[in-house]
Amino acid sequence: MEIQLRDASDSDLVGRFKEGAPEAMDEIVRRYADRLFNFGLKMCRQPEDAEDITQETFLSAFRYLDGFRGETKLRNWLFKIAARACMKKRRKRKCEPDRELSLDALMPSEDGPAAYDIPDWSDDPSDRLIRAELKERIEKAIAALPPKYRMVFNLRDIEGFSTEEAADIMGISTQLVKTRLHRARLFLRQAIAEDGWEEGAQ
Repeated sequence: MEIQLRDASDSDLVGRFKEGAPEAMDEIVRRYADRLFNFGLKMCRQPEDAEDITQETFLSAFRYLDGFRGETKLRNWLFKIAARACMKKRRKRKCEPDRELSLDALMPSEDGPAAYDIPDWSDDPSDRLIRAELKERIEKAIAALPPKYRMVFNLRDIEGFSTEEAADIMGISTQLVKTRLHRARLFLRQAIAEDGWEEGAQ
């Protein structure tokens, strides 16, 4: 049974769960726990918060999976629950203002640092090959993004969701996703350039 479940598609797992096979949920947890935890960690920056978000996501999934109609991918549905859990936790803490990123402030000046192109992790699953120093600087810059920009960047450029999928997960328009992603990328390029990283540096 375990081998069959591991080979099953997400939709098959949902179907088996609805037919009364609770072990299908175990496989869903195995399949998505690490990704949801990492998403929560990138958003909330605290392991205990990421653990809470992961647990809350799977508890909600267990409770409502019977009513899941498959109108979206299971992965998208889980991340939508996780995104809401992240936003709820942030509202409770009220310690991280959701400030706006000014487009003018992000545009490089003539004598400012040259922008460094952020690697598109969604197209390169082997991000382990990114030099450790650059990766650390990128992660530091991502953590400094305002939450709503950080969420768009994580969903699009790290998790690999499409613009339409990210818009559905966050409950915003596709145009707003594009705007926030553009500003997030500019912010990250500027932050890395100001940190002294030069393209091609060893």
